[in-house]
Amino acid sequence: MHHANIAHLKKDVAPFEKTDTKTSIRQLINTIVPLLLLWYAAYICLDVSYLLTLPLTIVAAGFTVRTFILFHDCCHQSFFKSRLANDILGNITGVLTLCPYEQWKNSHAIHHATSSNLDKRGVGDIWMMTVKEYRSAPLWQRVAYRIYRHPISLFIFGPTFVFVFQYRFNRKGASRKERLNTYLTNLLIVGLYALMIWAVGWQAFLKVQGPIFFVSGLLGVWLFYVQHTFEDSYFEEEAEWSYVKAAVEGSSYYQLPKVLQWITGNIGFHHVHHLSPKVPNYNLERAHNETKPLQHATTITLSSSLKSLRFRLWDEENKKFVSFRDIRRPVVSAEALADSISVPRASLEGK
Repeated sequence: MHHANIAHLKKDVAPFEKTDTKTSIRQLINTIVPLLLLWYAAYICLDVSYLLTLPLTIVAAGFTVRTFILFHDCCHQSFFKSRLANDILGNITGVLTLCPYEQWKNSHAIHHATSSNLDKRGVGDIWMMTVKEYRSAPLWQRVAYRIYRHPISLFIFGPTFVFVFQYRFNRKGASRKERLNTYLTNLLIVGLYALMIWAVGWQAFLKVQGPIFFVSGLLGVWLFYVQHTFEDSYFEEEAEWSYVKAAVEGSSYYQLPKVLQWITGNIGFHHVHHLSPKVPNYNLERAHNETKPLQHATTITLSSSLKSLRFRLWDEENKKFVSFRDIRRPVVSAEALADSISVPRASLEGK
């Protein structure tokens, strides 16, 4: 990416923004229908053994993640050509994934507009401190940050807090339309869950929906986390920040096995998505393959992505993520290191 002409990248990707209605409808069918069938099959298997139900709920969780990708595309108005169609499907899939459509659409738009901008953090992203901020923070804030960034907090308790509690309330400064949409989503979720509990009983409902919610929430947060948290990511202050660099250098290409790539709706091509959110999920791979500069984006795999679990802070001086353990040792920049090993001209002349 360092050698690419980044000024033309958005123009190069523009042809892939075209929405294909037939493909969108096909995705809708091959996502929602299996999700409903898997839920019913998991419920039926309760009468045989929970050991049969549990694997089905895990597969259903995968289809819940895929449903979220359709919701995500609707938020970007990239799934259908019609704004109304995107809004309708976005609200329906928002209920299925516990996400209020208007609230998420607006906060996510801010995330795209400010991703990797150190001066505009705090909306639609994961709390991240720089080394300098952490070192100068009061003790209570450092403790809170350590708890927040722990994998158990982020991936076990975090999804429950976000999807069950945080999304049930409106953001500060939310418009009337957004507030009403959040209330409507909440009512529809309560109505849907009440109907399902009435139909199958609360115990059966929890045994099926519980694992689906837990696994899909964990996977969703992991995907969002890992695609922006890798060692040589990109973060800059407002004066130096570039939208294109933030997209291509601050978002990774998560190279997943084909089955997982399909179930996650190609979101692994995150660098393409951040560069051009209007590209539908089914065009992301083609955009990556046919736009050579995009192939220089940081590639992570299932195994290498696990390394990101230790990244906690952004080191502004060395432009990389570091762990808490790393900052216990003196942080030496490349420039400082070069200066320390160079011999001053004056000392040479004096010999």
